[in-house]
Parts: sequence; structure tokens; C-alpha cells
Amino acid sequence: METAMIYGRHPVLETLGPKVDKLYIQKGAKDGSIGKIRRVAKELGIFVQEREKSRLDEMTAGANHQGVVCFVSDFRYAEIDEMLALAEARGEDPLLVLLDSVHDPHNLGAVIRSALAMGAHGVIIPKHRAASVNATVYKTSAGAVDEMLVAKVTNLNRTIEDLKQKNIWVYGADAGQAPLYTADLTGPIAIVVGNEGDGIAEKTKEHTDVLLSIPMPGGFESLNASVAASIFLYETLRQRDGKQKKV
Repeated sequence: METAMIYGRHPVLETLGPKVDKLYIQKGAKDGSIGKIRRVAKELGIFVQEREKSRLDEMTAGANHQGVVCFVSDFRYAEIDEMLALAEARGEDPLLVLLDSVHDPHNLGAVIRSALAMGAHGVIIPKHRAASVNATVYKTSAGAVDEMLVAKVTNLNRTIEDLKQKNIWVYGADAGQAPLYTADLTGPIAIVVGNEGDGIAEKTKEHTDVLLSIPMPGGFESLNASVAASIFLYETLRQRDGKQKKV
């Protein structure tokens, strides 16, 4: 996977689209075409990150960036329907992972790697305020990005409701809830994992069917997002494997 840096107002404006991973605008800049870039980015669901001019100078090695820099990836994001079709083709109940505001690309890469290893059919990430697939994700996943379907959605809560309409049970990882091993994870399910700082957003919790926790007798209050996702995925795999053996 290749990632390219593009800078300058007109080049960036012409580039804005689904393949833009990151968009940086000089802090406080809103005049002329910068204002248009901000408007177009908002319409397309591209999150704008403001940086000091000195930081943009560093990114571009002193080139004339005109206050705007973006990074573009050639990675092709999948559609959720592709994930469901994959599950059907395998004769399996859908198993999806949704990440709520996971900012660290290392975490995203690790989740994708675990999802592939545990037989998940797709990973779903939000367009706003979250890590996208980039070179760091590719490296951390150890190439799993090439094999795992990853979708990027504008509204995670709406996506959850759409999945529920397709008879997919949505579980959220949240401390203080019933232990995950008390739930039946053998049917069509989606697992929502938040970041280690804030967890799942309160509004998103309301859209899940059930909140479950990972018992931690050692005293830790939270786990790295990728570790939490891996534990949920493994418990799902364990239950499904056990059910098949009973049959």
C-alpha cells in the first residue's frame, strides 16, 4: 500500500475524496480557498486537523504548502454488504468488529490482524476522529490488511442500527457490565470496541443490544483497544467451535 503526501491549496482541493486519510490545515487559516477546502471536507466527512505552520513546514520539508497538507492512500475500503456476502459464502454467521474512535493506527493494525486470525468477516471504522488505514496500520497488521475487509462509515450509530435490522446482534465492550462469557456469541454478531481512554461513546452504547465486560481480577480498569477486541474475538471463536463440536 502506498501513501502519498499532497500539499498546496489547489492540489489538495482537487484531491479531496474517499482516499484522503489525513487532512491538515494551518491553525486559524480560513481565508479564500482554505475556507472552501474546509467546506468540501465537511461535506465528504473528512476530519480536519489543525496544525501550526511550523509543523506543516516540517511535514513538507519547507515546501510552499500554502497552509494545507493531505495524505492519500490507495487502499480500497470495502462495503459492509461484502462482509456479509463473505460470511454467507463461508456458510458462517457474520462476525464483525466496529471500532469507536480508535485513534492509534498501531491499535487499528493490531485489531485487523486479530480479526483475520479469529475468522472475523470485517472491521468497520468511522470516518471522523479515528485512525484510517495507512502505512503504519499496514505494518502493524503484518500484512493482514491485504486479507481483511475494512469499511469506513460516516455514522457508526446508524451503521449499528442497519446491522440490527439485518438480525445481527450488537455487543459493546464496556467495563462494569456482565462478563462476556455469560453471553451467547454463537449467532450473527458485531462487537463494538472503544478506545482505551474513553471507551465507547455514551450515545453509541445506547444503540448496542448488550454491553459486556472483560473480567479483570488483576485490578486494571481498561485494556488496550486491540487487546480487548482480541479477547472478545477469541471468546466468540471458542463458543462457536464448542457449538460445532456438540453438533
